[in-house]
Amino acid sequence: MSIVNALEITREAAKGGYAVGAFNITSINQMQGVIEAAIEKKAPLIIQASVTPSKFLTPEVLVAVYRTLASQAPIPICLHLDHCTEVDYCKHLADVGYTNIMIDASKQGFEENIRQTKEVVDYCHANSEASVEGELGTVSGVEDQIRVSEDEAALCNPEEAVMFVERTGVDIFAPGIGTAHGVYKTKKPKVDFERMARINQMLNADRVNTPLVVHGGTGLSDEYVRRLLEAGGAKFNVSTELKYTLIDSTYKYISEKRDEYNPGKVDVAVRDAIRTVVARWIDTLGSTGKA
Repeated sequence: MSIVNALEITREAAKGGYAVGAFNITSINQMQGVIEAAIEKKAPLIIQASVTPSKFLTPEVLVAVYRTLASQAPIPICLHLDHCTEVDYCKHLADVGYTNIMIDASKQGFEENIRQTKEVVDYCHANSEASVEGELGTVSGVEDQIRVSEDEAALCNPEEAVMFVERTGVDIFAPGIGTAHGVYKTKKPKVDFERMARINQMLNADRVNTPLVVHGGTGLSDEYVRRLLEAGGAKFNVSTELKYTLIDSTYKYISEKRDEYNPGKVDVAVRDAIRTVVARWIDTLGSTGKA
């Protein structure tokens, strides 16, 4: 259908009470599996690549494959740079053709976070069609080059969230609410749903201005997802589960067919497994049929 930025599809999601699934990929094969699932479900989609896979796959290759597949798909698809701490690299990937950029200066002080985020926002808005995601508060765990211990994790102050959004002009916003990257140590992590809802009310009471992002989707129960949707989550990040699915499905296929040396069949098995996981997430997020 179209190549879009994240603001276009997350704003519609926020209005409709569902979330757009944002799925991290580390290979072209994963990207194909994610897109196939979204097409089957007729759902809007955000494909995410963190800094490391963006660099080893090369941004130019990722953008070329993305634009080819997205232009042929009957759904809107965004290509997102996830958790980048380098202002210049954010600008470079906007130039190359990523359609959403996340500048993650959340480990910096409040004023420095604002300064770096605004610099990326101003550049992207002036030089590209990319929307920009910023973060305030920090999400514990590991995502690519970002490492935040439980002691370092910080919840987002709602009043500061309003100031941050107003002063940076950021398009979509990820508040720290207690979710975590990686695997949760408990089935009931301490997620502050009320904080999320308050921030959403303060930013989007009259109309959806700044859709909210939930990081750390892997491992959250359906009940937690439902409550986060009710609190205003419009973009839902899923990374770790796709990494595990890639490794586990590869190992399973090779273990069961040890005498078969056909890389293409391994790729198909992995893609099928990825497609199953993504389809389940799309149903859970309520975005099936929303494209």
